[in-house]
Amino acid sequence: MKLKLISTLLAATVLSGCASINTAKLRTWDDPVVTVPELKKEPQLAPPAQGALTVAVYNFRDLTGQRKSVQNIASLSSAVTQGADNYLIQSLQTIGGGQWFKVVERGGLDNIIKERQLIRQMRELYQGDKAQPLPPMVFAGILLEGGIVGYDSNTVSGGNGARLLGIGASTEYRQDEVVISLRAVSVSSGEVLSSVMVKKTVASVQDRVGVIKFYELGQKAFELESGVAANESINRATQLAVHGAVIELINDGARKGHWAFSKPVAAPWPQPGDAAVTQPAAQNKAETKAETKAEEKK
Repeated sequence: MKLKLISTLLAATVLSGCASINTAKLRTWDDPVVTVPELKKEPQLAPPAQGALTVAVYNFRDLTGQRKSVQNIASLSSAVTQGADNYLIQSLQTIGGGQWFKVVERGGLDNIIKERQLIRQMRELYQGDKAQPLPPMVFAGILLEGGIVGYDSNTVSGGNGARLLGIGASTEYRQDEVVISLRAVSVSSGEVLSSVMVKKTVASVQDRVGVIKFYELGQKAFELESGVAANESINRATQLAVHGAVIELINDGARKGHWAFSKPVAAPWPQPGDAAVTQPAAQNKAETKAETKAEEKK
């Protein structure tokens, strides 16, 4: 009996050791890391032919109203970030080596106006008629609108496991999905120049091992469990989805002739794990054939 108990303990130690290897990284304290949006195989965009586009972002909010999914608890925390406009501004300033967009501040416009008024008042107070006026503020030719329009939990979930003689292991997984909408609007005409939607999956997986053994004629039991879970960051997934939306917005606007590349560049994207462009599908094959025939007649 003691030999069986010792063998069970050894098996449990081996199984728990396999799980603890992955958790060793979680016990270390890392230094802060600068986050840069970058897809697995990001296309190298050529510079714009007409120079950088001056754009403004007033807000880019969470439009889903979704709350975090917590079992048996009514959570008041939002499922996605409420500050996605920061991700959008960062992508606009880094995409294509920073040559595509010139971003003007609009989220803190009230603070800028107050500071300019303060500067003007101080100059008039101390310099009098010789006070130099401030240069005019830069205005945008394009407004970028949109937001996080969808967040679906448990779009895919499942798992598998096995147990033999009280020793077993199991794996569980789930997948969520976040959807981003982004559009470019002309300030002069109000026309929507380009509109894109991009989705990104958020994956989670959990591995667990366990041992349960009865001895002393079933009067006593020995049980051990160990496991590790890996959850993809929702904020990181949102950041990558916004970055992918900016890339697709540039490509879509170039296809429609609103702006152009300085040279043609062909780069396949997205890759597995990256954000994916969502395209509205035709309702049925008959509708698609009807549209094709209409184009042929033209």
